[in-house]
Amino acid sequence: MSSLPKVSMMKNTSGRHPLGRAVLVKPIETELTSTIIKIPDTARERAMMVEVNAVVIEVGPEAWKEERQPRAYPGDHVLVSKWCGHITTGKDGEFYRLVNAEDVFCGVDK
Repeated sequence: MSSLPKVSMMKNTSGRHPLGRAVLVKPIETELTSTIIKIPDTARERAMMVEVNAVVIEVGPEAWKEERQPRAYPGDHVLVSKWCGHITTGKDGEFYRLVNAEDVFCGVDK
């Protein structure tokens, strides 16, 4: 679906495919588990809205078209703007964020 090349080891299992300038990212969650207290999913969702580290899963066909080269490819670790986008649960049960292409602003070394 994306006009950018896919990284062979990055497979989109979410069932979500970004359109236009959207970018599908998977937030890199900070560890929110405890041996004593179970952290509810609502707390995990809120933590992901603040967390800005993510992995690019799929890029919409219009993302970064006006730029000389794409900002990121599937599989890249990036920073995204806080509070941007929409959290969704994929068909695989994992949390994802759909963000605007302009909200991806920095690559991150692994």
